[in-house]
Amino acid sequence: MSTGRPGDMSWRGVIPAITTPFDERGEIDLAFAAMHAAWMVDAGCTGIVALGSLGEGGTLSAEERGTLLRALVNAVGRRVPVVAAVAALSTREAARQAEQAAASGCRGLMVLPPYVYQGDWRERRAHFETVMGATGLPSMLYNNPIAYGVDVPPEQVAELAALCPAMKAVKESSADVRRVTAIRALLGDRIEVLVGVDDLIVEGVAAGATGWIAGLVNALPAESVTLFEHARAGRWEQARRLYEWFLPLLRLDVVPEFVHLIKLVQAEVGMGSERVRRPRMELAGKAREEALRTIRGSLATRPDVREFRPT
Repeated sequence: MSTGRPGDMSWRGVIPAITTPFDERGEIDLAFAAMHAAWMVDAGCTGIVALGSLGEGGTLSAEERGTLLRALVNAVGRRVPVVAAVAALSTREAARQAEQAAASGCRGLMVLPPYVYQGDWRERRAHFETVMGATGLPSMLYNNPIAYGVDVPPEQVAELAALCPAMKAVKESSADVRRVTAIRALLGDRIEVLVGVDDLIVEGVAAGATGWIAGLVNALPAESVTLFEHARAGRWEQARRLYEWFLPLLRLDVVPEFVHLIKLVQAEVGMGSERVRRPRMELAGKAREEALRTIRGSLATRPDVREFRPT
């Protein structure tokens, strides 16, 4: 098992926001979760983020959260960091989740704003400070105003970084690529900036992002890692060609049904099932037909990533 030492954490590269697999009884399929994580790490991913929005973390009990984190740490924790998403209604419960993650062997935290009650900046700042200070683990702030209705603009990111030594990164999911340059202008290399929306990765890297908390990587890790590496190396022609193919699938990550859709892509490539936990239900009818048309159309022209090797 990983020791969970704070110094072991890196916030660079392609880090999947891993989906949570469910069996036919609706329970977490721990064996598949372990295999799935190892498969993505084999493809070059540099970490695993569990229990986030894509991981349906809000539908899992405290016991399930701990069990899943330990399974992932046991599966890949010696090779790459496992990061736990922390999100709760109260600051106290979020701090408890952070402590559970540390005890489970995680090497980092992805800290979300409080659920439901948005509060003002004074309250949110105190929440982030408390949660990020609850353990010795390095933390990544998750800013997603589209999903959570709470925005942490660059000036507040900089303020929080000054207050929280444990804050080492920000997952920027505002879909505004200008945020990357704005944060870097204020903080330089003090924190890493990671792209949190799939269909903005090349633009985000061009602006200075050093990591990608990715979604479609759950089904297509080789393509995701290859795309990111070309962009980071400035091989823009190779990146452009692969990105143009990938974009119809990457855009599935930025709609309300992104969990359903990414799991559907996993099922289509033979790496997972469509099962989601209620209140979500598997796609049906016209919505499923249209999604499959997009997915199968893209997979029918799936490139051989070996063609995109550096020249």
